Amino acid sequence: MRIGEAAAAAGLTPRTVRYYEQQGLLTARRTASGHREYDAEDVRRLKAVRELRDAGLTVGDVRAFAHLLATMPADGVPEVIPKHPGAARCAVAETVARRRLADLDARIARLSQLRGRLAARLGEPAPAPEDTAPAASARAGADSGPIFWLDSARAPEPGTAAADATPP
Repeated sequence: MRIGEAAAAAGLTPRTVRYYEQQGLLTARRTASGHREYDAEDVRRLKAVRELRDAGLTVGDVRAFAHLLATMPADGVPEVIPKHPGAARCAVAETVARRRLADLDARIARLSQLRGRLAARLGEPAPAPEDTAPAASARAGADSGPIFWLDSARAPEPGTAAADATPP
């Protein structure tokens, strides 16, 4: 099938499919005339990427374990941490997902701080301090993922110049 059909089957746009190909999440075959060609396995892979992105992972996150996309079940993306005992866990996927969760928490904390400042300027009550404190363990990063302080004892105080610097 052509790119438009594959994109529609996966719930994406052709532009997104081309972007995922550029990012190494998918490799399209080419016809003799140079058109991209996809099959059902490619559509399944695209759906898996879409589900992972919908769960909050970035393209960079998914790229970190793109080699595992072929092993994901046809009926969707499995739980990162399976709910039933004895099920296999994927350490790479779990690490990436936990880092993304920490990044999301840090971003939420930062947005809560900004909201509090704006609310104060509008004369609205400020939220409780514990609701706005940024996470000391993570710093929001770009699409490829956040920068993490692995040694929490060395992590700088939030809001200081050192907190905004790249870790050693």
